[in-house]
Amino acid sequence: MSAKAIREYDGKLLLANYLLQSPTLAEEKPAAAFVQPATRLAQVNLNQVSTTESAEKIAEAVDAALDRAERLNPWLLTTKLVAKPDQLIKRRGKSGLLLLNAEWDAVKQWIRERAVKEASVGTISGVLKTFLVEPFVPHAQDVEYYVCIQSHRDGDEILFTHEGGIDIGDVDAKALRLPIPIDQALPPSERIASALLADISSETQRNALATFIERLYAVYVDLNFTYLEINPLVVLESADGSAPQVIYLDLAAKLDQTAEFESGDKWARARSDAVVYGTTGAAGSDVGPAMDFPAPFGRELSREEAYIQELDAKTGASLKLTILNKNGRVWTMVAGGGASVVYSDAIAALGYANELANYGEYSGAPSETQTYEYAKTILDLMTRTQHPDGKVLIIGGGIANFTNVATTFKGIIRALKEYKQALIATNVRVFVRRAGPNWQEGLRAMRELGETLGIEIRVYGPETHVTAIVPLALGKASAGAGFKDSLAKQIPDSTVPSTPGTPSQMDVDPLRSGASATPSVPVAAPSSSTAADAEVTASAPWYSPFTAHTRSIVYGMQPRAVQGMLDFDYICKRKVPSVACMVYPFGGNHVQKFYWGTQETLLPVFSSLKEAAKRFPDADVVVNFASCRSVYESTKEMLAYPQIRTVAIIAEGVPERHTRKLISLSQKANVTIIGPATVGGIKPGCFKIGNTGGMMDNIASSKLYRPGSVAYVSKSGGMSNELNNIVARTTDGVYEGVAIGGDRYPGTTFLDHMMRYEADPDCKMLLLLGEVGGVEEYKVAEAVRAKKITKPVVAWCIGTCAGMFETEVQFGHAGALANSDSETAEAKNASLRAAGVHVPDTFEELPALLNQVYSDLVQKAVIVPRPEPEAPKIPIDYAWAQELGLVRKPASFVSTICDDRGQELLYAGMRISDVFREDIGIGGVLSLLWFKRRLPTYACKFIEMVLMLTADHGPAVSGAHNTIVTARAGKDLISSLCSGLLTIGDRFGGALDGAADLFSTAYDKGLSPREFVDSMRRQNKLILGIGHKIKSRTNPDLRVSIITEYATKNFPATPILDYARAVEGITTAKKDNLILNVDGAIGVLFVDLLRHSGAFSREEADEYARIGTLNGLFVLGRSIGFIGHYLDQKRLKQGLYRHPWDDISYLNPAALQGGMSATKNDRVQVGAAKITSK
Repeated sequence: MSAKAIREYDGKLLLANYLLQSPTLAEEKPAAAFVQPATRLAQVNLNQVSTTESAEKIAEAVDAALDRAERLNPWLLTTKLVAKPDQLIKRRGKSGLLLLNAEWDAVKQWIRERAVKEASVGTISGVLKTFLVEPFVPHAQDVEYYVCIQSHRDGDEILFTHEGGIDIGDVDAKALRLPIPIDQALPPSERIASALLADISSETQRNALATFIERLYAVYVDLNFTYLEINPLVVLESADGSAPQVIYLDLAAKLDQTAEFESGDKWARARSDAVVYGTTGAAGSDVGPAMDFPAPFGRELSREEAYIQELDAKTGASLKLTILNKNGRVWTMVAGGGASVVYSDAIAALGYANELANYGEYSGAPSETQTYEYAKTILDLMTRTQHPDGKVLIIGGGIANFTNVATTFKGIIRALKEYKQALIATNVRVFVRRAGPNWQEGLRAMRELGETLGIEIRVYGPETHVTAIVPLALGKASAGAGFKDSLAKQIPDSTVPSTPGTPSQMDVDPLRSGASATPSVPVAAPSSSTAADAEVTASAPWYSPFTAHTRSIVYGMQPRAVQGMLDFDYICKRKVPSVACMVYPFGGNHVQKFYWGTQETLLPVFSSLKEAAKRFPDADVVVNFASCRSVYESTKEMLAYPQIRTVAIIAEGVPERHTRKLISLSQKANVTIIGPATVGGIKPGCFKIGNTGGMMDNIASSKLYRPGSVAYVSKSGGMSNELNNIVARTTDGVYEGVAIGGDRYPGTTFLDHMMRYEADPDCKMLLLLGEVGGVEEYKVAEAVRAKKITKPVVAWCIGTCAGMFETEVQFGHAGALANSDSETAEAKNASLRAAGVHVPDTFEELPALLNQVYSDLVQKAVIVPRPEPEAPKIPIDYAWAQELGLVRKPASFVSTICDDRGQELLYAGMRISDVFREDIGIGGVLSLLWFKRRLPTYACKFIEMVLMLTADHGPAVSGAHNTIVTARAGKDLISSLCSGLLTIGDRFGGALDGAADLFSTAYDKGLSPREFVDSMRRQNKLILGIGHKIKSRTNPDLRVSIITEYATKNFPATPILDYARAVEGITTAKKDNLILNVDGAIGVLFVDLLRHSGAFSREEADEYARIGTLNGLFVLGRSIGFIGHYLDQKRLKQGLYRHPWDDISYLNPAALQGGMSATKNDRVQVGAAKITSK
């Protein structure tokens, strides 16, 4: 949602801080003829207090909040006060929620009596947790005024009445209005006064109000308000003739949340301590908290809703959750903003609105982890309570454009498995309907889950109407079950005898033969002027922005979308690709490789739009994938090129003011804008925008490779794909389809496109899918009523369920919220029906109505059917075919320890999130990656001890020495580390493997410790792991003591250690320093760990000891020290190392041959003497 209500407290803080600061939008900035009073606002916030806490704790929390307010606002003790709840409650005075002219003690008592208690306002009940206290302002009623600024598509409007207050009456009827076009400046104060203030006799008040309104509008624009109402606004004239005070007593406001990147810092600054409490000078006092957008009164944001809201804020996908009835029977998990509304409508239409537990949606290609968290949250809520009739979970959605259904279903399936027992205990039945990229695999996985989960799961694909599972789940007859599906079923449901709305059981693979199934509905024969067959003309007609010759520029690096457009071109048999080039401002000019059919081709990528337009003057469409932050500037640049006729803005979250400015600019430039927040549009057989239509299998099954007779316009991108499916199954197919986007102010409206379709002779029938919110559907109804549109129109507005909810619900799209009765879906459907539009009773009846209207046109010969052309062959990328399981190839590598292919990294099958959640540590990670299993906790701890013990042994050892010398030679970290590691071997560090092998072999052969020592002496071999240069029996190595004591205490058994200790007793009897050293101790203990931990078979234990695992521990541990030495040398800025001469023995071979006759002053140099043969 973009327009979001804020608290009165925050709205007044914004005005207090920016009323005199915001830059003027007037033609001339007038001097302020009013005085702004000092900011005195106290908030009592108890949002962290739960109603489930004890009365004593609640009372303590209330008193603490009141004490804090008093401490921060000492003026409360000396001023008469006003107190009121600040929770987006309308008509507080009439509901008894307003305290006037009271002392602070009375205010405290008044708040105590109401805080964290339920209150009713009309039919809505909610808990009061936030209160606003401010000074009481005595005034006469005749100085109370009303002012409101609101936004419209073409600009803003200021409403003013000279009568304000609680009994203001019908504002729309009595208010004076001043429209301000979006591209024009605010008129001067004189015109403001003449337009709005004519009823005010006092010149002082008129001047004050005129300049105040100028300032108010400046703040409105500067801070991206979408609505700002002050009632009453009071003007108090001073006795000494100075400028009067203008005081805003009561305020309601909405901000454009999508403009947070632009105005968020200003919003936060106004909420800082420096503004609220005047604490200037303190560090960070001018940095306030981010703006808070509270839930509507009566619907307190639950912990789960807040969690999903937090997830949504951290991702580019969309995750929404509103809990309507926590004890409800029917729960939904729907993909897509439009589809989520359609499902809610279907549930409400069957009389289950009071049993609908939640509204929500996930869309925009969320990851497996994100859908897991979303599904887990819903399942947790759903399974907390029982229902006598059991519960129903509807996992639905339209046909996705680019979301991988199998990937999102992995997250949902994971959550369902986790809640298996709870689902069984709650008697939950699950009904699934989904389609889109990789839907076959997703539904197959869901169906397989149903065979093992222990609850009923029924699964359907695109062969069923989008909401056909709703009546099935609720035990009601499907409203659309009567019409026969014209296409074959693609995934037969084995769990029930038949699928709703489709009796056929034919199995079809859409990647191979789905498009070749002969439909029962013939295709209309195109007229001679069909765009696909037309000759290239200098300019296409105004009503046809897309033809078979349309060329486009794609702005942004979007290779997937571009490849989809090229694939569509190929199966439509276009001669020239529809994408001329790409523009990517963040890279230099280059070429990008794509496929044209099965052949590779190159597309140029330019760093500027200017160069792209110059190189391709025939490109008249721009598909703009710029982000919401940069799309305004980039689109402005596009509108400056005369060759551009159409711009599609894909980005969501574009600030409303930016969009409205672009609309104004586009109208002047005569450019069609589709979007923002759109998937685009499609002209079958000619052109498609970006990801519209989804994958090629969906395009083929919906017959979008050739034109039909039905043109549609929708707000929802996901539902436009569903319309493609519905139209293909009930008529001869789509002629053109456009998704204008779900924002409040789309670049072009329903009527703009409907008038194009009316003018296009090849379009025979119109389809409109509107929704709750906005009034654009009324313009279509008026056009039909006025005979401006004469072709048959079928229409439906989704969101009919909105009126059945007690509290305000913001649906998936930013514009899907009714701000008045006229914006409800019911009112718009009624108006369209009255105008002569074909409107079904429910969305489920839409397919049957489409079929009926289409059949009438065929009977009247308006549409002349023709045979279905041969279905095109669909190229498919190897990677996608592999994901669908259609091809296979031998792997170049085999890896069994790690898997990075999914949404979450796996270590030997363990999710990385579980690694941290279970806190398995470095030892646990090493056990997974080295041994492919979880070792016992004591074993993981031992591994970590080994790494700590072997991390370093000073700079004198060979490995550290090499590392230091290499670092001082100026080499990098990797080179220095490798230099040190290359010294590891039998003489340095590599004795772990050797010691383990020697001792374990001797033990396994049954040699006594004495026999073992004697055999090594006879072979003239050293016993690896025995002996130390410094340490001895009387000066033991504490490292050895630490790990052997730990092993003795924690290991199940230590026979090899005991054997080595016995050997040590023999060797130290000969020489005191022939002790079991740290290499030997680690080696023998690791053998004991492998053999006796219970995690390995004997064969596995021997193999791990044989293949170098023990030396790996030393390498890993000592790398820590080597890196430390490298960093130490770099930090100390040590220069190139040169070994000192006096530490080298220089021996001359000639001198050696001469009997060492050289004097002590001779410079002896090896190889300097001439070598002669005898």
